[in-house]
Amino acid sequence: MIKHLAILAPGLLGSSVARAARERGQAGRITVWARRPEVREALRGQPWVDAVAETPIAAVAEASLVVLAAPVDRIIALDQEIAPGLAAGAIVTDVGSVKGPICAAASQHPRPPGACFIGSHPMAGSEKTGWEHGLSGLFEQRVCFVTPAENTPGSALLLLENFWRALGAKVVVAAPAKHDEIVAHISHLPQAVATSLACTLGNQDGDWRHLAGNGLRDTTRIAAGDATMWVEIFQQNRDAVLQALTRQEEEFSAFRLALERSDWAAIRARLERGKAWRDGFRT
Repeated sequence: MIKHLAILAPGLLGSSVARAARERGQAGRITVWARRPEVREALRGQPWVDAVAETPIAAVAEASLVVLAAPVDRIIALDQEIAPGLAAGAIVTDVGSVKGPICAAASQHPRPPGACFIGSHPMAGSEKTGWEHGLSGLFEQRVCFVTPAENTPGSALLLLENFWRALGAKVVVAAPAKHDEIVAHISHLPQAVATSLACTLGNQDGDWRHLAGNGLRDTTRIAAGDATMWVEIFQQNRDAVLQALTRQEEEFSAFRLALERSDWAAIRARLERGKAWRDGFRT
């Protein structure tokens, strides 16, 4: 159990961490902080909140684990702000979708003895945003990346891994740069493809969408995600996403060329290769 858990900027993911920790008995005390006063007021009295702090520093003063759940572009500044006020031995983590820039910056922030930053990225979420949509079961059987630095204490890494496992997640440990390469392909590229498909169809008759089956709904579901959040992610992971897009463009070009040439054998080969990959998902 975490003696004192602090969650800063609890939106969908942060509130889900708090709800899951409370429901599963993984935190003795939970303190939250939100930037807007009206959100702090709304969080008071929630069954998964023990205290609402007025400032980030006040929220982390006695915390043994701090979760930064702010948007990606605000995590670095928030970590820098709280670093001097941490308790000795405190662990700080985040839930951002990009790890390289965050972990590199966090390694430069002076902290009290034994305190450290270890990046996290739970592969869970929704097209909905806001703490009101948090779910205690959001992390169940979902992958959570943990991205330690080379000098991360083994005991701190183990504690964080066990925390995420206790919330139901399947933990994968990876270096920050490797994490960014992976998610550029399995998360950020699909967002770009879904958005591009929706934009392409948006140039056609709007009523066409109502004639489609579930395939179109499934393929474009994530295009409904929050634009501000995704701009921040693409900014932070630009180079890795560009590499993933190049590979995708090569696949599209090869498919188009085969279609232009009526090369049905090549089309079949790609369809079968795609089906084999999709059928390989673990159930």
